[in-house]
Amino acid sequence: MSDFNSRLARVLPAWRWLRKYNADTLKSDLLSAFIVIAMLVPQGMAYAMLAGLPPVMGLYASVIPMLMYALVGGSPTLSIGPVAIISMMTFATLNPLFEVGSAEYIQAACLLAVMVGLISLLLGVLRFGFLIQLISHPVIKSFIIASALMIAIGQLKFVLNIPLQASNLPEFLYSLWQYIEQTHLYSVILGIAAILFLIYAPKIINSNAIRERIRGSGFILKALPLVLVIGSIVLVFSFNLQQVGIKTVGEIPSGFPPIQLPEWNLNLIMQLLPGAAMIAMISFVESLSIAQATALQQRSHLNSNQELIALGLANFGAGVSSSFPVTGSLSRTVVNADAGAKTPMAGVFTSIVIVIVSLYFTGFFRDLPLAVLAATIMVSIWKLVEFKSFRESWRYSKADGLAMWVTFFGVVLIDISAGLIIGIVSTFILMLWRISRPHIAEIGLLEGTQHFRNIQRHQVRTAAHVLSMRIDENLTFLNANTLKGFFINQVSQNPQLKHVVVNCSSISSIDLSALEMLEDLNAELKKLNICLHFSEIKGPVMDKLQHSKLLQQLNGKVYLSHYLAMQELAPELTQSVSSSK
Repeated sequence: MSDFNSRLARVLPAWRWLRKYNADTLKSDLLSAFIVIAMLVPQGMAYAMLAGLPPVMGLYASVIPMLMYALVGGSPTLSIGPVAIISMMTFATLNPLFEVGSAEYIQAACLLAVMVGLISLLLGVLRFGFLIQLISHPVIKSFIIASALMIAIGQLKFVLNIPLQASNLPEFLYSLWQYIEQTHLYSVILGIAAILFLIYAPKIINSNAIRERIRGSGFILKALPLVLVIGSIVLVFSFNLQQVGIKTVGEIPSGFPPIQLPEWNLNLIMQLLPGAAMIAMISFVESLSIAQATALQQRSHLNSNQELIALGLANFGAGVSSSFPVTGSLSRTVVNADAGAKTPMAGVFTSIVIVIVSLYFTGFFRDLPLAVLAATIMVSIWKLVEFKSFRESWRYSKADGLAMWVTFFGVVLIDISAGLIIGIVSTFILMLWRISRPHIAEIGLLEGTQHFRNIQRHQVRTAAHVLSMRIDENLTFLNANTLKGFFINQVSQNPQLKHVVVNCSSISSIDLSALEMLEDLNAELKKLNICLHFSEIKGPVMDKLQHSKLLQQLNGKVYLSHYLAMQELAPELTQSVSSSK
């Protein structure tokens, strides 16, 4: 029976927790589902609006995707659905191609989700989960900060009630200068009031006096966005604020859309492919990072390839259910975990409630002010805009700091997709530059020990006729010429030199270009009556060198340790160590 369970769990990962499901787990999952719902309904509608889509599509995006992830995904608490950055990338991909909100735009959003799903699914099946490592963490962090800034700025058009453009900062500033005189006062007042409520209400509820008096203050805190939504709807309805120019969501169709593939053609697919690839990459990085964080706390196992497959199916499900690309939400996942969710069934319960809302309660949101939805997005996303990490990265590593700033300005001054591509390219360029300039240390013997250290950092003993050096990088075509130049300089500066010993303890691979460089170097040193030696070569590297001409033609030796090399080549250095034993 255990073999059957393990085979079934490989095919259907949900079987791992379904077969152990009980009443206590049900209670925990059900409670966390209702807490997440309080966040998801206003967030989903707001993020759909951010993507340039009807708000109801934000509700659709939280049903099939969450069910698909519950069946195939590995995280018990990851909340799949619409998120701000993916919504913004969706808008950035579709806005240049179609009129925002048109039927073609909506169909293209659904097709984009299907394409993101298929790309993720293909990468997962081909076991390409390692691709997460191709984007450095500083670039991702900078991308998120810059995107959050542009998302927050983009929502000002709903607070000011003027047609601002926010694909990039110059475009935004120009449109603000054009339309600032048309700012709608009542929308501004309502938007500012909503922002102040979302900022200060949590501080009041978190105060010791309130927490001691009110039980369940934690739930109220998480439900504040929903409280704001309901309150603003009542306010607009009671005072008929639409007459004074307050724009609302308007009529939202009830019911759930049919499950069907969106319309497509080859030309449209080729237009959407670059955006789909970028969204698939970012959604995977964000989702896996969030899932890994919660998995560490709960000691659950995650497989990156399985997560890719789950995310692919979730996005495919979004596309065929009239929705747009989705991924894991950090805020909802944290709330889900804190609320005590034990299994992905919490997401299933959330989906069921969303279906009920879509079928019977969409009319309630007709009078929801767009300024309030915009305020909800601005407050939630602004928490991601912090520039301290730029300073910290620059202080630690100039290369990472430079990559962060390049990514940031690419997003802010051009657009989201271009900024991310620029950031990734800059990371690879800086990495190649670093590899091409490896750290090379001349080393000497620490007095009274068998350890060798950098002569510029430690008081060590050296021999004039022996050059001991350590290369702290793999040898490749990128740094072969740099290494050869270092050898030439050292040899030319030391006429007494008889031996060169290369400590290979930090070298894990040598490519063909570097091997040919070493062979040439060996031949040239031989003409100068200088012997080339190697020490501490790693096993995999030695396996490769055994089949090369280098070891056959080497005019020196290969030593097991650097100390043994110096014992033979410069015995005067090691006498003090030997005599102390």
